[in-house]
Amino acid sequence: MLFSEADGQKVVSNATAGTVGKVHGLVVDPASRQVVALELKKTDGGDTLAWEDIAAFGADAVTVADAEAIGEPSEAVAELTGKDHRLVGKRALSDGGDELGKVKDVVFDPENGAITGLVVEKEELAGERLIGVGSYAVVVKAE
Repeated sequence: MLFSEADGQKVVSNATAGTVGKVHGLVVDPASRQVVALELKKTDGGDTLAWEDIAAFGADAVTVADAEAIGEPSEAVAELTGKDHRLVGKRALSDGGDELGKVKDVVFDPENGAITGLVVEKEELAGERLIGVGSYAVVVKAE
């Protein structure tokens, strides 16, 4: 699944069958190459849903046991949020210093949150190449 496909998806409570938020962003830990949380909007509580609290991530909606799963980010997740940590729109640089283009989208596995690819202007880079994300660029291992 692509980040662009996940953005705006409804988050639905299995307990009430009601919408409890909308996906507004995905929080990535570059060290583990995993989506660790979802940033949400239009919620009654906090704005973060930890990956382990997701019941299912489907093509049409994300489900959670109940709205209580949504809260404030843990300290570790908070350190990975914000503009400086977003992947999409940043330059992709190899660790050898070569510019590979801008990151247009990110591919992830909706079953486990693993980053499986980075879509840059001319190609898709394997997710296991991701090294780091910063304010200036996304750094990947050179081929």
